[in-house]
Amino acid sequence: MRTKFISTLTQLAETDDRIYLLVGDLGYSVVEQFKAKFPNRFFNMGVAEQNMMGVAAGLALSGKIVFTYSFGNFTTFRCLEQIRNDICYHDLDVKIIGIGTGFSYGTLGMTHHGTEDLAVMSVLPNMTIITPCDPVEMELAIKASVAWNGPCYIRVRRTGEPVIHRTIPDFKIGKGIVVKDGDDVTLIATGWIINNIIKAAKMLESENINARIISMHTVKPLDEALILDSARKTRGIITIEDQSIVGLGSAVARTLASSEERTVPFAALGLTENYSIDVGSEEYHLNKSNLSPEAICKTAKRILTVK
Repeated sequence: MRTKFISTLTQLAETDDRIYLLVGDLGYSVVEQFKAKFPNRFFNMGVAEQNMMGVAAGLALSGKIVFTYSFGNFTTFRCLEQIRNDICYHDLDVKIIGIGTGFSYGTLGMTHHGTEDLAVMSVLPNMTIITPCDPVEMELAIKASVAWNGPCYIRVRRTGEPVIHRTIPDFKIGKGIVVKDGDDVTLIATGWIINNIIKAAKMLESENINARIISMHTVKPLDEALILDSARKTRGIITIEDQSIVGLGSAVARTLASSEERTVPFAALGLTENYSIDVGSEEYHLNKSNLSPEAICKTAKRILTVK
């Protein structure tokens, strides 16, 4: 998805000279094509993410559409005050790309685990949260974010995401996509972890359980209508995210709790209060956090037995 981001941004920048790209001293082998074509609209801000956000805000105040690019942790936690005060407070056209989120850098330890960024960014007024599930959604998300007025946080895995959408979906910020319909249980994912949902759905299908699969690429604003539609059409809802459940899970729970569909069985799969002190692969951490296809399948069968 990183390469799809930069190729799409470069294409858009050819016809829109308002587009700028700031990077936090990373992205080598990814960002070069933008830098080569638009050297006057590309700035390496160094290992100074707070300053990068301040510069992005200044450019946006002068009418630019600014993309910033860094690790999910460094582009959110390290400069949260600047994002809050400079960008969100003024409702500026700054699009923050956070890469390597979730357990993408699992072997580097908890300092590089991007497992709270979505939750933290979602509480900021004026901030839109987008987590594409594959390169197709990534391209559509970048195009939509350029046309979207205001701050965006676009959360991206490290690399190697397979293509989920074989045809171009109707992508709109704030509207989820039904990847597969079903009438037994609804599985809602945000981001690449939809791949584990698809595997879980195939396991469930072998047991005559028909799962509805939703790519909730936008966590804020949330597609509440699609959630409530799923509550009426299926017998249970599960959210799956490779980060804190104080993100998609809590947002869906609030939607259900404030509606007449509050009685539908619901489960949120994701990280809870504990940091992972282990060093291991992404798959290792997902399995440990009950985010494997097998764990999703087990949870689906459990909630379908709830009366």
